[in-house]
Amino acid sequence: PVFITYVEKIVDVRRNLVLEKGEVPGELANALRGIENNSNPWNLASVDRAAWTKGLDVPTLADTPDPELLLWVGCAASYDDRAKRIAVAMVKLLRAAQVKFAILGDEEKCCGDMARRSGNEYLFYELAKENVQTLNGYGVKRIVTMCPHGLNTIANEYPDMGGHYVVLSHAEILADLVSTGRLKPTKEVAKRIVYHDSCYLGRYNNIYDAPRKVLASVPGAQVVDVEQSFNKGLCCGAGGGQYFKEEEPARDGEKSIRVNIRRTEQLLAANPDCMATACPFCMTMITDGLKSMDKDEQIRQLDIAEILLSSCEIK
Repeated sequence: PVFITYVEKIVDVRRNLVLEKGEVPGELANALRGIENNSNPWNLASVDRAAWTKGLDVPTLADTPDPELLLWVGCAASYDDRAKRIAVAMVKLLRAAQVKFAILGDEEKCCGDMARRSGNEYLFYELAKENVQTLNGYGVKRIVTMCPHGLNTIANEYPDMGGHYVVLSHAEILADLVSTGRLKPTKEVAKRIVYHDSCYLGRYNNIYDAPRKVLASVPGAQVVDVEQSFNKGLCCGAGGGQYFKEEEPARDGEKSIRVNIRRTEQLLAANPDCMATACPFCMTMITDGLKSMDKDEQIRQLDIAEILLSSCEIK
């Protein structure tokens, strides 16, 4: 409320710890090493970045002149088995809407968000420089991302490296395709859906309406919000590189409640049949929260693209 930029100050402290003192938590060190070696925090082979496209015949930018937009897949949707389903859903939806798109394939590297937020500014700079060089080399103008971390980094931080693009979240492009009639959700999805606002969509980039419009376009869907929504929404617990490390233990005499558990409990107050997200990291954290309460069989956790796809009846 008083505009104290504490996040920036915390990141500055982390830069000092990581770059000057070499003090990095073990799990984060492994993730950063993976980004250095294979351009992804899971340290999986960089040549397998587009393996999720097998059988889908997804066009790459190298073979597609002047596409309508570039689909920035991101590390999670490239390597995490659950998040890959978001990428597949987006490909099917874009095809159904007859959008001419392409991906970078194995030319895409980690956007660098996790490296910068974890204090490794040098690694972020190297990743951003390489990605901007690739994007500018192809003359890319419009980008759509499925990860809010990538959205925020490419839209707000790449301009400092000479990368100037129109960057949209998949929520925004899907809302537009529905409103213009290029996508027509017709199958009823009779569920009470509570939507979780991702930090980098909501507070950082003021994208609140688009994901809700996508969900509201689905026949039968009842979209509800909890009190802690919009600019009062709580982080899922994955931000700032926390996704790749364990939380620090509580101090003596204090009770530790994981952030993702706290957020899941807030969302459960809406008595939903489904929890919707628009971020692959939020998806994992909320799913883990449901599992910890043995509610993952009762309440589904889906990305907005998956919900829209089920209503559009696209094979």
